[in-house]
Amino acid sequence: MSTFITRLSPPPGASGILLAVKDLIDVEGVPTTAGSRAVAEAARPADHDAACLAGARAAGAVIVGKANLHELAYGGAGLNEWFGTPVNPLDPSLLPGGSSSGSAVAVANGDADVAYGSDTGGSVRIPAAFCGVTGLKTTHGRVSLDRVWPLAPSLDTVGPMARDVAGVAAGMALLEPGFLLAASPSGGVGRIRPAGFDVDPRIDAAVDAALAASGLTVTEVDLPGWLTAREACGVLLDFEAARSNRALLTDPARRALIGPNVLARLTDAEHVTVEDAAAARARQPGWREAMHAALARGGGLLALPTVPFFPPRLDAAPGLHFTAFTNAVNFAGLPALALPVPSEHGLPASLQLIGPPGAEDVLLATGAVIEAAVARSGGAAAWPRTR
Repeated sequence: MSTFITRLSPPPGASGILLAVKDLIDVEGVPTTAGSRAVAEAARPADHDAACLAGARAAGAVIVGKANLHELAYGGAGLNEWFGTPVNPLDPSLLPGGSSSGSAVAVANGDADVAYGSDTGGSVRIPAAFCGVTGLKTTHGRVSLDRVWPLAPSLDTVGPMARDVAGVAAGMALLEPGFLLAASPSGGVGRIRPAGFDVDPRIDAAVDAALAASGLTVTEVDLPGWLTAREACGVLLDFEAARSNRALLTDPARRALIGPNVLARLTDAEHVTVEDAAAARARQPGWREAMHAALARGGGLLALPTVPFFPPRLDAAPGLHFTAFTNAVNFAGLPALALPVPSEHGLPASLQLIGPPGAEDVLLATGAVIEAAVARSGGAAAWPRTR
């Protein structure tokens, strides 16, 4: 049960930020496996870094390893049948969340100061929520995807994860040298409650309490269409995932090496037609307009839970909607921050802040206000962990 697929030793005298890199992202001299035996069997050491590592290299960051993940980044549970499932640091009997499971566990355990994950439908934010850390899904197109193993390119993003907002800000400064938090937080936050989903009342209460403690102006905002956007995003993601992995699926020997759960999903995804994908894409402009209108009504940002339930057990039945509150954000291409907040459960809940394109600086500045307010009100500064 490994946090890392490849663990790297820091060079003598290294003293920079410790960085874990999801094993979808090329690191020079290290094979990229995408968490899959089907890829690993033929993988060769990368001859160049992915473009998103340039800032980290220039800053002297120390890459401590290639972090494990849900195979092919195609799942929200965080399971990996080949390399082992990373152990949730809050409770080893619970799922770590995916697909960037190893990245979340690495920062939660202190194996890294910052980790890079990818987020196509929630893959940074879900494991951040389940492991009690902070994660940022960046605006689509802001961070280069060159030499990043694709899942659904029109939705894929790379973003940083850390134990707190300051760590995520440091991660953004590695991804984008010169990045700074906004001078002030958002003028307001719109609280949205998507219809059609069951939410653990302790999570809703935790999000509301954290917002109330922050002193920010909070407005209830109606945002219809969330469920439709979520379904359309799922269609588009599946359509692109089947095509991104076509080389694996059309080679019988490699197809046989894909884990059964992921293979079942990809097999279903192969049946999504060009017409289905076109119909899904046709819904994107209207959804973006709806999101922008809601952001304006809310005063700048939107807030809701990251995941509507606490992390399930490792043996949880399939069919859980991990991306219920995340993939509609990818469908709009917007940035979003997942931030742990205390709950009555004993495990943290996770508050999700959504912003307009390019508003990562405001998201983090606002997240810092909420984080500080939670700490002042007696919320846990560091959640209990297994190590």
